[in-house]
Amino acid sequence: METLTVDLTKLAFDKDGHLANREDWTSDLAQQLAYTCEVGDLNDRHWVVINYIRDEFEKNGDAPSIRKLTKQSGVSTKELYQLFPKGPAKKAAKIAGLPKPKGCI
Repeated sequence: METLTVDLTKLAFDKDGHLANREDWTSDLAQQLAYTCEVGDLNDRHWVVINYIRDEFEKNGDAPSIRKLTKQSGVSTKELYQLFPKGPAKKAAKIAGLPKPKGCI
């Protein structure tokens, strides 16, 4: 298990690099994770996706599929790939402090 120290707090990550304890997630940590995932500065559209998948996870216990995400969040597939290049569902979940979605390779 990988660890990262943020604001003097040691955080644990699973084998896929996702936060091991969702309770450790903060918006500041999300920004740091976005930099490590080569997403860059988070803007309002990133937060639409992040907040949507966090809400869905709380309701259903898993992050939504890309199809559901694009149909219900108001973010198109094209925009989703622009916001989170090279694996948007996995990157968005990682930045949102969630486990890797079950449908992701």
